[in-house]
Amino acid sequence: MNKITIAIDGFSSTGKSTIAKQLAKKLEYIYVDTGAMYRAVTLFALRKGHIDAENFSVNDLVADLDAINLTFKYNDSLGFAEMYLNGENVEKEIRTLHISEYVSKVAAIPEVRYQLVKQQQKMGKDKGIVMDGRDIGTVVFPDAELKLFMTASPEKRAMRRYKELIDKGDKVAYEDVLRNVQSRDYIDSHREDSPLRQAEDAVALDNSDMGLKEQFERILNLANRTINP
Repeated sequence: MNKITIAIDGFSSTGKSTIAKQLAKKLEYIYVDTGAMYRAVTLFALRKGHIDAENFSVNDLVADLDAINLTFKYNDSLGFAEMYLNGENVEKEIRTLHISEYVSKVAAIPEVRYQLVKQQQKMGKDKGIVMDGRDIGTVVFPDAELKLFMTASPEKRAMRRYKELIDKGDKVAYEDVLRNVQSRDYIDSHREDSPLRQAEDAVALDNSDMGLKEQFERILNLANRTINP
């Protein structure tokens, strides 16, 4: 079967990871969550004291980048690969609002992006991959055969994220989640290096009022038509 590269970009909390996991499973492709990679680097920086509410030491983090080993390990019971930071499963810890508060700033550091983009391109060199993030169709895989750009209103995205965190047992306020979504949108769209933007040849998908089933069927149809034109 002809294998392609599928790049899924878009704003935070638009369900990119969920749809990418479903698509990869259906097509029997490799799935890579690049957001998890940036979150793991953020967790590393927080643990090392390179960043906190009072301090943001870019130089210290950059100097430590070689000490960061990121790997994905497939979990059969979950049906997707989890993020490991230096051999430790950090999948749950990187999904907190606390990490979300810093991840866009860490992702804006050129040296961090350069390091991770190299790893991402290596992961996808043999195609047969679904990768989601902010710059997959514009920087990581500009020649991807299928590019999607997902969006939704900030309020709808914040509510999805809020419910997700509450279901996990996190104590958060909707207003704080909304502020975080809006802040990340601004940082992601205005950073100098690889800002979030829709690739010219990407298919835009606003899922503000779209169910998961409808969304998946529409994207799967696009993928099948691209694989077998």
